[in-house]
Amino acid sequence: MNRKLFLPLLLVSIISMAFVSIAYDDPFDDLLKKMQGYNQKYAQEKVHLHLDKPYYAVGDNIWFKAYIMNAATMTPSDISKILYVELINEKDSVKKRLRLAFNGGFGWGDFKLPDTLREGNYRIRAYTQWMRNAGPEFFYDKTIKVGNSWSNKVFTNAEYTYSKDGAKDKVSAKVAFMDDKGDALANREVSYEVQLGFKPVAKGKATTNAQGEVSLDFVNNIPATSKSGKIVAVIQMPDKEKVIKEIPIKATSNDVDVQFFPESGHLVMGLPNRVGFKAVSPSGLGVAVTGTIHDQQGTEINTFTAGPLGMDNFVLNPQPGNAYTATVKFPDGSSKKVALPKIENSGYIMNVNNIDTAKIYVKVMMSEDLVGPKNLKLVAQHGGTVYLASNATSDKQVIVIPLLKSELPSGIIQLTLFSSDNQPIAERLVFVNHVNDKIDAKIESAKSSYGKREKVTLNLSAAIAGKPVQGTFSVAVTNTAAVKPDLENESNIMTSMLLSSDLVGYIEKPNHYFLDNTPKTLEDLDNLLLTQGWRRFIWKNIISNAAPIIRFQPEKSIAISGTITTYGGKPVPNGKVSLFSSSGGLFAIDTLTNAEGRFNFDQLIFGEDTKFIVQARNEKGKKSVDIKLDQVPGQIVTTNKNTGDIEINVNEALSAYLTKSANFFDEMAKRGLLERSLMLDEVKIVEKKNPAKNSSNMNGPGNADAVITADQLNTCINLSQCLQGRVAGLIITNGQAFLTRNGGRIPMQIFLDGMNIGSEGLDNIVPNDVETIEVLKSISYTTIYGSNGAGGVLVITTKRGGGYANMDRFVPGIITHNPQGYYLAREFYSPAYDENPNAAADLRSTVYWNPNLVTSTDGKIPFSFFNTDEAGSYRVVVEGIDMQGHLARTTYNYEVK
Repeated sequence: MNRKLFLPLLLVSIISMAFVSIAYDDPFDDLLKKMQGYNQKYAQEKVHLHLDKPYYAVGDNIWFKAYIMNAATMTPSDISKILYVELINEKDSVKKRLRLAFNGGFGWGDFKLPDTLREGNYRIRAYTQWMRNAGPEFFYDKTIKVGNSWSNKVFTNAEYTYSKDGAKDKVSAKVAFMDDKGDALANREVSYEVQLGFKPVAKGKATTNAQGEVSLDFVNNIPATSKSGKIVAVIQMPDKEKVIKEIPIKATSNDVDVQFFPESGHLVMGLPNRVGFKAVSPSGLGVAVTGTIHDQQGTEINTFTAGPLGMDNFVLNPQPGNAYTATVKFPDGSSKKVALPKIENSGYIMNVNNIDTAKIYVKVMMSEDLVGPKNLKLVAQHGGTVYLASNATSDKQVIVIPLLKSELPSGIIQLTLFSSDNQPIAERLVFVNHVNDKIDAKIESAKSSYGKREKVTLNLSAAIAGKPVQGTFSVAVTNTAAVKPDLENESNIMTSMLLSSDLVGYIEKPNHYFLDNTPKTLEDLDNLLLTQGWRRFIWKNIISNAAPIIRFQPEKSIAISGTITTYGGKPVPNGKVSLFSSSGGLFAIDTLTNAEGRFNFDQLIFGEDTKFIVQARNEKGKKSVDIKLDQVPGQIVTTNKNTGDIEINVNEALSAYLTKSANFFDEMAKRGLLERSLMLDEVKIVEKKNPAKNSSNMNGPGNADAVITADQLNTCINLSQCLQGRVAGLIITNGQAFLTRNGGRIPMQIFLDGMNIGSEGLDNIVPNDVETIEVLKSISYTTIYGSNGAGGVLVITTKRGGGYANMDRFVPGIITHNPQGYYLAREFYSPAYDENPNAAADLRSTVYWNPNLVTSTDGKIPFSFFNTDEAGSYRVVVEGIDMQGHLARTTYNYEVK
C-alpha cells in the first residue's frame, strides 16, 4: 500500500459508472493543488508518550519516551527539534516543565514525584512550539492518577448525591476521613470550602462522627458554566497539626447530556438519514440508554439502544410537515425528551458503509431538486494529504462510490463532497486500520516462567511483510500483581497517532477500538466518528486562501536573540553583543548587530540551570544601550478535557498499588537510597542560618570575609556608599572597589549571580535589588577564583538569585538571562543480581525501562534485566516506530514464581 500520495493525484478507477476522472483544466484541480501547497507549508505534528505505567504513587519516577510525527506524511517529524513535556496538577498549574531535544522523531525523559506532592489527578502534556499554532486541543494530554500512602496522614472517601432546587443543582456530599491504617478519624474538627470553577460557593465547619464522616450541602447557582470543582477541607489532627485535603467534584448533577448528529451534517427531507447519538454523564463517561423516535403526531418511527459507551445510530426518513422528538430512557428509570436537529428541505447526504475489509462504500443521496447535469466531487484526505479524488455527475438521486482501502493510509480519513462550484456540502469521517501497515513486533523468550531475581533475556524482532525493520523502540516491564492493566482504557502509540491526535475532546476507552477487528468494534468506532467528528483540517481555509495565524515558529535549536537599541528606542547597528556563562565551565561568544540592531546566538546547547549574561556595546564601545531579548510567551494551561478519567477517591482506587509501593519506598528508605522530605513533627532540626541564601559563591554560600545583607542596604543611594567604610581594608575609588592589601592597584572583580561582570558598574546595581554582598579578601577565599581573585572578589546575589525571572537588568549594557535549557534524562536503575546476589529486598513495580532499543539490520535486538523479589505475571510492553512512520506495539507476559 502507498502510504504517501501527493499531487498530482493517481485517480482511481471507480466501479460506479457515474464517476469519471477529474479534468486537469477543471478549477477543482487548482483547489487540490492549493491543498497540496497548504499542507506542505503548514503540516502539523503529532506527539505520543509511552509511559512505563498507567498510574503512580508519590516517590515514583514517571519514565517516558516521546514519539513525534509529521501529521501529513505520517513519518517521524523533522519540523521541530524541541519538545516540551509538562506535569500539571489538579489546579491546572504546571508543577514541572521539561525541554527535551529530540532527533529523528523521538526523545525521552522522566519526572520525579517527590513525597511533598498531594495525591490527585495529574496530567502529562506534551507539545512543540509549532503545534501551538493549531491549539492545545491537539496536544498530547493524558490524565494520570497519583496516589500517596507513603507521606500521607489522612485519607478521604467522598460520595455525592444530587437533587434540584428549582433551576439550581443541589449537591449533598459525605466525606469520610481515615488515618493511614484505615481507622476513622472520629470527633475531629473540619473546616471546608467548596469551590466550583475555582470560585468559592460555600464554606463551613463540622465535626466528624464516629465513622469519621462529615456531611455538607451546597448549591450550584450557575450550572451552565460551572459543573466541577473541589472541596478544600482542613482537618485537625490529635497533635494539633492541621492537614489540608482537596476532594474533586466531578459534577453537580446527574443530568445526562444527549446529542444527535446527522451523518453528513444535516437532516434532509425525504431522504433516509443516518443519525448518530451520544449520551454522556456529567462525569464525562458514556451512559447505556434506550429510546424511541416519535413524529409530532406521537407515532413511533424508530427505536435505539446504546451500550456502555453511550453511542449508537438509527435511520430517520423525515417527511414534509413533520418534526421529530426522541424519548430517552436512563438506567435509573427516568427519561427525557430531546428534539432532533432541524430538517432541511433540500440538500445532500453521504451515507458510509465501512464494514467491508477491502472497500468503503459511499452512498451519495440528494433531494430531487438537486438532480441534474452538474458535477459533484468526492475527496478522501488524511492529515491534509489528498489520497483519492473523483468527479461524478448528479443526474441520479442516488450514487454509490466504492473506495479501495488499499489506496488509503491507516487512521482517520476525511471524506468531503463538493458541489459543482467547489464548495464543501457534506463531510464524514471514517477510520481505516491496515494490519499490514504496522510493524509486526514480537517478543521471544527461552522459557515462559522464571524465578525471583533471575536474569531474563528477551529478544525483540521487527518486520513488515516478513522483511526486517530497523526502528527505535521503548520497552516497559511491570509486575501485574502491582500494576493491573486496563486493556480497553490504555492509551498507546496506536490510539494516539491514529485516533486521539486528530479528534477534539475526551475519548473514553481509546484502546477498545484497537483490541480486535470485529464488526462490533468497527461499528463502535464508526459511531465515535459520527458523534465526535471534529476536524483537524478545515477546507474553508483553502477555498478562501486564508493562511493560518502563525504565532510560533518551529524550534530547531535553543537560541538567545534580541534587539539592541538606544535609550530612545532607535536600533543600534554594528554593536558588539557578548554572551557569557560560567555554569558548568566558562563560556563566551560574541557577535555584531545588523542594521536593525538584531542579534542572534543559535545552536546553543546547555542544561536546565544555566545562567547567562548578555553584554552589549555600541559601535564606539559605549555601554549606554538597551537590550531587549526575544521572549516566547508560555503556553496557558487549559481545563482538563479528560473528565472521564478523573477519579474522586484516588487513594482508594489505587489502594492495592499503594500498599505495594509503600513497602518498596520503606525498604528503599531503610537502605538510604531514597530522597525523602524531613517531617518536622518527627525530626528536630536545628538549622544554622545561611547568611547568603542562593549565593553562587564558589567557596560555598556564606564562606566569606564579610557578608552584607539586604537589611543593611536599604538606606544607601548606591553600592559605593553601602560598602565605603563598612569592611576593613576595602576602599571605593571612582565607583570601583579595591583592597588596601595590594596598595589599591588591582580592582576587585564583581560576580553578579555567578557571572563575572568585571570591576565596573558597581553603582549601576540598584541596592534594593541586592540580597547579599559577600566580600572575599583573604587568599583562602580568593584562590578558587584564580587570576580573577588577584584584587579580591565581590560576590553579589540579587533578590531573585534563586529561581528568579528569566532576565533582569542592573548595569547599563548588561542583563542576566536564565532560559530553560535541555533536560538530561536520568538512567533507569536496573540491579544486577549476578554481581550482587545478596542485595536488600527488591519490591519495584517497574521492573525494567529502556527508551532506546534500536533494532539492527536483521530487525532484531536482545535486552536483559533481573526480576524482583515479587512473584506474579510480568507484562512486557513494547512500542516503536521506523523512519517510514510504521508503528509498532506488542505485549508479552511471563510468570515469576
